[in-house]
Amino acid sequence: MMEPFTDRTEAGRRLAQTLTDLAGRADVILLALPRGGVPVGLELARALRVPLDLMLVRKLGVPGHEELAMGAVTARARVLNDSVLASCGISEAALEEETRAEQQELQRRSRRYRGDRPPPALAGKTVVLVDDGIATGATMEAAARAVRAEKPAELILAVPVAPPDALQRFTPLVDRMECLLAPQAFWAIGAWYRDFSQLTDEEVLEQMQEAERISGHSDE
Repeated sequence: MMEPFTDRTEAGRRLAQTLTDLAGRADVILLALPRGGVPVGLELARALRVPLDLMLVRKLGVPGHEELAMGAVTARARVLNDSVLASCGISEAALEEETRAEQQELQRRSRRYRGDRPPPALAGKTVVLVDDGIATGATMEAAARAVRAEKPAELILAVPVAPPDALQRFTPLVDRMECLLAPQAFWAIGAWYRDFSQLTDEEVLEQMQEAERISGHSDE
């Protein structure tokens, strides 16, 4: 019987145990998907003593059923779920409207989280993409494709929980996968956490500031 995680912090601590070979390496960078991936990533940064940054990506939700992903978008890539688009009869106009709305939210979050600070350079790095879980995989796939386009030396996917079929879609996209739980009966990411409270922008900023302090101390 698979037991749920207490919260994202505990999940991050457990996930860090699968990545100990990366500890202290100067070529490693963690990229967390906000908001839920940030507390997981913070624990990885704490345990492995490597820097944490953000991968900004937004799900494209089906109008009226926003929890159902018809795709996802980053600043540099859009990934579409053709089967969802077809089964829900999504028009091109509706898709473009949702894409524009989520691109605006990406810009807002970038200003909020980064200010004038540019995204990190990823070429030649070992990049670890981190989230609190994967459901359909559309959001993480957009993130993975965006990172892969920047030519990292190695791309690692690290999540506490995901359904097996969602993990399979990443086999050609990443070099390594670390996932603690892969239940056949999945339901939703939140079902595998006792505390799955949503984070605010302020909490994300606080945790990223803590990650910066950790990274600064590791360089002393």
